[in-house]
Order: sequence, then C-alpha cells, then structure tokens
Amino acid sequence: MTNAPQEPHETLGQLLEDRWTCRQFLPEPVPRHTIEQVLDLAQRTPSWCNTQPWQVVVTEGEGTERLRKQLLAHLREHPGQPDFPFPVQYAGVYQERRRECGKQLYTSVGIERGDHEAAGRQMLRNFELFDAPHVAIITTEADLGVYGAVDCGLYLSTFLLAAQSLGLAAAPQAALAGYSGFLRDHFGLPDTRRVVVGVSFGYPDVAHPVNKFRTSRADAAGAVTWHSS
Repeated sequence: MTNAPQEPHETLGQLLEDRWTCRQFLPEPVPRHTIEQVLDLAQRTPSWCNTQPWQVVVTEGEGTERLRKQLLAHLREHPGQPDFPFPVQYAGVYQERRRECGKQLYTSVGIERGDHEAAGRQMLRNFELFDAPHVAIITTEADLGVYGAVDCGLYLSTFLLAAQSLGLAAAPQAALAGYSGFLRDHFGLPDTRRVVVGVSFGYPDVAHPVNKFRTSRADAAGAVTWHSS
C-alpha cells in the first residue's frame, strides 16, 4: 500500500511546523538554479494592487564574503540607522516571548545569564551572517510607505517557506536592516529604496547546538476575537 498524498493544507502545515531560524550554516554554496527556484516561488506572493514592491539583492561567493567583512567593519565605527523604526519597547506577553526565545538561544550555546561579553559576541553573529554562503536583502520603494513594507513581509514569509520546501534553511534578520544606509551604499541601491529585512540562507549545520532549540507558538485562540452578532 502507498500512503495517500497530502492535502494542500497538510503540506503547508508541515512546512510551517518544520521551518525554524537557522543560526549556523554550512559553508557549502547553494546551486544557482535552486536559489532561482526559491525566488520564482516567492514571486507569487500577493501584494496590494499587485504592486509587487519587493526588489531583492542576493549574494553568493565573494559577494557574500565582501559583505560580511565590510559590514562588520562598518558597524564597529557607526551606529545603526534603520529605514523603519525598530520597536519602541516589548511589554507584557511580547516581552515574555522575547525573553523565552533569548533564553533558549543563550542556553543552547552555553551563555550564562549576566555574561554580557558572551551575549555581545553572539549578537555579532548576526553580522557574520551565521557563516551563511548567501544573503538576500529585501527592499521596497519609499513612496509606497508602510504598505510596501507589509507586502515585503508577505514576500519574506513565502521566501522562507520556499527555502524550507527545497531543503534549505534561513535566518530572517532585522539586524541587517538596522544598517540600511550601509547596504544601500554597498549594493549601489537608489535612495528611493528602503531596506526591510535581510535573510541569511544556505544549508544548515544541524549538528551545531544553536540549531537544536525551537520556539513555541501561541494557540490561534489567543490571537483571535470572534464577533457573531
């Protein structure tokens, strides 16, 4: 007997269940045709009025290494300047979830609470791109405002699921968008482009302890309010 094929919602559910944020990659590059498959799938993302505002810079080979080296040098001398404001604060349940994730991360790599030096080194791993062989920088057009950024958020989600479906791992990184001006200069982007997010991606180092933990998700009931009359 053969197993019955999965229903579409089951396939989507499995991708969502299996996807995780990778924080240590293998050095092996991803073949160009596989990356193009990810990009082709992500291009099907819906957007407001079908504007498709995303433009994506993808690095490979020496392009990734040059970005890694120059970004690290830049941030040691310059403060971050994101195009979109970072959260003002995390309060209540949002702070609880953030702390849970941070505790899992630090525990996985043996960082004790209060060890600010080790925590700082782990933070810098964002800008070392977790040793990923590739990075995607996703931008929107300034005139489209927040909704262009929202559409890029939808694109990011599709990109992550497409990567998962093709055996890749990825790390969406707001940290990279914190240096938007540097990224514009580095990649020769016009002033009208706003950096939304970066994504390091490649093949995961599944043996590394930082890739062993998984974050939790709240039940849908905690996020939904029904009105029937």
